[in-house]
Amino acid sequence: MQYVKQNVMRFSVVVPFLFLTIVAYGQTHKDSVLTFQKELNELYANPNKSPLLAKDLKTFEAHPFFEPNETFRVKAKLDRVENALPFFMKTTTDRLPKYQLYGVATFEINGESFQLSLYQRLFFGKVAKDTNQLFLPFTDLTNGHGTYDGGRFMDIEIPMGDTLVIDFNRAYNPYCAYNPIYSCPIPPKENHLETEILAGVQYGGH
Repeated sequence: MQYVKQNVMRFSVVVPFLFLTIVAYGQTHKDSVLTFQKELNELYANPNKSPLLAKDLKTFEAHPFFEPNETFRVKAKLDRVENALPFFMKTTTDRLPKYQLYGVATFEINGESFQLSLYQRLFFGKVAKDTNQLFLPFTDLTNGHGTYDGGRFMDIEIPMGDTLVIDFNRAYNPYCAYNPIYSCPIPPKENHLETEILAGVQYGGH
């Protein structure tokens, strides 16, 4: 996932925030989610790193979150896609960053099966050698009704095998939800979930 400022630094890549808090021995799922929430709040409260507009930063205290819910921490089967063709992902501006499909995750929530595509960002036609992250943008039935109408993002570590954990409790909003100076990817249509993902960050509007 990448964010790009649309001012003088129009094509300068802003380092994305990746919340990779490791679950410590004995730490519960709820504890790890609360740690993620704390880190997200600290980032947005930091005047040197926050994407918030100056007027919003002055009043920012914390994001609204859904309560941690293990229902939305799912184990998924990953089907990797070989030799996927690069494509340009639409964004909230006219910027068209290049991505490549890495694989498709299949999982269940409340007994219903779903699929989501995971992507890798390409720079100069190649995946950065030092990245071990997959980009997972998605939309669901809460968008515009408690969550950001443009969908939410997740960062997923590439697994060694053919299964991975998707924890929607770590879903966060794109920077452009808070500041129009940013250009953010728009979740592809294939990543719309016909269910409510009642987990992760909410959105009160800005």
